[in-house]
Amino acid sequence: MNGRGGWLVMLLVALAGALLGAAAMAGAARWGQGGAGLSDEAVKAYLARKPQVLIEAAEAYRARGTAKAVGAARPAITRAFGNAWAGNPRGDVTIVQYFDYNCGYCRRNLATIDQLIAVDPKVRIVFRELPILSRESYAAAQLSLVAAQRGRFHQFHQAVYAAGPISDASLDEGLRAAGITPAEARAAARDPVIEAEIGRNLAMGDKLGLRGTPSWVVGEEVISSALTLDQLRELVATARAAKRG
Repeated sequence: MNGRGGWLVMLLVALAGALLGAAAMAGAARWGQGGAGLSDEAVKAYLARKPQVLIEAAEAYRARGTAKAVGAARPAITRAFGNAWAGNPRGDVTIVQYFDYNCGYCRRNLATIDQLIAVDPKVRIVFRELPILSRESYAAAQLSLVAAQRGRFHQFHQAVYAAGPISDASLDEGLRAAGITPAEARAAARDPVIEAEIGRNLAMGDKLGLRGTPSWVVGEEVISSALTLDQLRELVATARAAKRG
């Protein structure tokens, strides 16, 4: 997906003027001087010694932009395709996982999601295909959506991940576990509805700046990383607190 380095450099350049001004104010307060007494050179010297100020400001700016993007697109993000969801259908917090069937970290997080549902009966999980790792990933996403249309997503999902790296054999195994014949599924995968769903997921991934799989949307937070049970629970708690606030 989008490289972190490129957008960060452009963002820092775009924010340079504003950050210099903000840093001047911060420096004035820190050093007990009026803002007019600080030159640009002094501010630049301060930032050279404290480059994390720029990084933190850029990250905060990106987070605000991401939260705004999530808020504007939340119904589309949290609406499940077929039965590609788990947990409480009326959950107070929805966790969206963007995944790729060739992603080993996604495979490891299967158990983590099950554990979260077991300890928190109020969460809802939505699974969204994000086939970015290989051509086989795209084929797997198509068939996964076919299974979801037929209410057989979870059987396919579990079986394909259990079979290891994506291949025709592993996909056929997943389809048979879902009770769908491979020939039928591959014909159904050409449905424009399937193609449109994958296209929307990929476009949303770009919009949200997803940098890989698994990626998660929880409340206003967007994270591209494998997560532990404790990390997921913390994100859920933060999202619940925001709703109450």
